[in-house]
Amino acid sequence: MKDLFSTEEKIISATAPGRMDVMGGIADYSGSLLLQMPIKQTTSVSIQKRNDGVFNFRTQLTKKKTDDFTINISELGDRSLEGAGKIIKSKQGGDWAVYVLGCFLVLQKENNIDLTGANVLIKSNVPWGKGVSSSAALEVASMNALNQLYKLSLEREELAVLAQMAENLVAGAPCGLMDQLSSHLGQKNKLLPLICQPHQVDKAISIPRGINLSGIDSGIRHAVSGASYSEVRAATFMSYTMIALNEGATVEELDHARTSGDWSKLPFKGFLANIPVPVFEEKYISLLPGEISGKDFLSQYKVSIDTVTNIDDTKIYKPAVCGSHPVYENARVNEFKTLLKNFKKQDNKQASLIQMGKLMMQSHESYSAVGLGNEYTDQIVEMIRDAGPARGVFGARVSGGGNGGTVCILSYGKEGKNTVKEIYRKYKQIKKQKLFLFSGSSHGAYSLNQYI
Repeated sequence: MKDLFSTEEKIISATAPGRMDVMGGIADYSGSLLLQMPIKQTTSVSIQKRNDGVFNFRTQLTKKKTDDFTINISELGDRSLEGAGKIIKSKQGGDWAVYVLGCFLVLQKENNIDLTGANVLIKSNVPWGKGVSSSAALEVASMNALNQLYKLSLEREELAVLAQMAENLVAGAPCGLMDQLSSHLGQKNKLLPLICQPHQVDKAISIPRGINLSGIDSGIRHAVSGASYSEVRAATFMSYTMIALNEGATVEELDHARTSGDWSKLPFKGFLANIPVPVFEEKYISLLPGEISGKDFLSQYKVSIDTVTNIDDTKIYKPAVCGSHPVYENARVNEFKTLLKNFKKQDNKQASLIQMGKLMMQSHESYSAVGLGNEYTDQIVEMIRDAGPARGVFGARVSGGGNGGTVCILSYGKEGKNTVKEIYRKYKQIKKQKLFLFSGSSHGAYSLNQYI
């Protein structure tokens, strides 16, 4: 890499893992409890300052193959984060570099760092588009490197929030915060409980001995910037608006919450997951239409408090199923967490495993109901269901944003591990392509980069 890095400036490197979404997923932006596990695959970023305004990016694709991208900061002009992101992505190779350069731009805006240029080397074995947060791993590794390079002393949650800003505002992907928090603060062989209201991180839960959480790649690329994810998120916030107005909030209050980012005075503090299931069923589900056009919603209800999705006049949204999902998902995740924490004490461990598996299956079915299902992830889930507890596998659900990606699987013991491997081999024969089997865990970036 002598042609990338000079000998005149120091090089700072940092590493971050991808993550497996065990439970919670797309309910993150609605304030649900989430359970996340860092995977063993990681991304590393090495950064060296320049003084000529040039940003050189090199991605190590294989031992001998690289992909380069170069841009001068002057090409971005005096544009917003969104505007800069569009320029970067319009250039060949910019769709990957935007996540790293987005971190620079966010820190310029929020922490006043000087953008004088940089040389950046990216190495990653977190597969892209598989629903295991490859983009978050890249952002979190970049933010950790920049935190050291510019001596920023960012707080733990603050770093994750800034990384999310790079994805939301510069890369233009409307993801919630769980990916960045999980990549940064996760712990090896533990599940990280998160509540994104906005970023509550609870004590990590050790995965009991014998329980295995693995993932089978469906072979269908997952992208959180896809239209379906955005539509589901927009419809979810539409349902919140309807409920909030019914609870006495005004359009003006909702609009103020949107622009200020302060949701604390809104009904349920702005989060659907704060509504108990019985209350939702008694008072609110009947308020939510099965379908509504963007035009009719804006005409009747005026505003959504979400700042990272836009409501399209021409599209049809489904507030009832999308608004229901986080309410029920939050209940499912809390029950899953309780079962996991009490697992060692249980005499009938099989019953606990069966119930945890049932909760995962229900979560998967809910993804399909809101429109984020896929026939290939469904096929993997059905293969797990067919094998069942008799062969050591208990449940499965699509990980992350849905629409393909990876299926997270709950198995138990050696027999369960072997069954997962067998299903992986059978599915790979069906798809006839290279697929990933995710197994194992690592520490998050906060620990990997020795900040503790």
